[in-house]
Amino acid sequence: MLRIDVVTLFPELFDLPVRTSVIGRAVERGLVGVVAHDLREHGLGRHRSVDDYPYGGGAGMVLRPEPLHAAVQPLRDAGALVILLDPAGERLTDAMARELAGHDHLALVCGRYEGIDERARAMADREVSIGDYVLTGGELPALVVIDTVARLVPGVIEDASSASDSFATGLLEHPQYTRPEEYAGAVVPSVLLSGHHGEVDRWRRREALRRTLTRRPDLLETADLDEEDRRWLAEMREGMAD
Repeated sequence: MLRIDVVTLFPELFDLPVRTSVIGRAVERGLVGVVAHDLREHGLGRHRSVDDYPYGGGAGMVLRPEPLHAAVQPLRDAGALVILLDPAGERLTDAMARELAGHDHLALVCGRYEGIDERARAMADREVSIGDYVLTGGELPALVVIDTVARLVPGVIEDASSASDSFATGLLEHPQYTRPEEYAGAVVPSVLLSGHHGEVDRWRRREALRRTLTRRPDLLETADLDEEDRRWLAEMREGMAD
């Protein structure tokens, strides 16, 4: 079982998503557990204050270190890998998600406002970003991490499904088709109806290369390519040039 604790000012944001669809079924089956902790329970004073004005002036508020320490330290003591969701963190990738799915306990810390007091960053083992943009808080990134990681826990989905995901092999996933065979004048490629599994696999690999070349050519720089892949890519590039 993978346990994921979330430290947040808005624990209610995690209620429905972790009870829905694939992740909800994983929680029901005991493969994944998600617990959201209200940071304000560790707030200071009568008003449970968790933030204050930044030293040096400027707009916005900053989360204080004391409530964060009180909320996060017990999770660290319990063996959790502590992850701060922050725009300045490492970019979340498929490889990182697979690595995190190998842990049995994660603690996700959601920032808010202008961020957290710099002295509280020492509690985090890693800082993770889901992209080069700023959100109002770390809750949506935390949900992205939960979904990305939980689906990779053994038994949550079929191994073959996650193995063919986009990025799993360094490429974007090939096109997918289902019934009907013809729709709006477009037909399913005949090779997918042939029953020839070897040719289907070759077609899927070729189309994954084509999609990656046209949409994310940067991925090809690090993808694991064989000689046939390189030949196909050369033909595709020649065709695009023409």
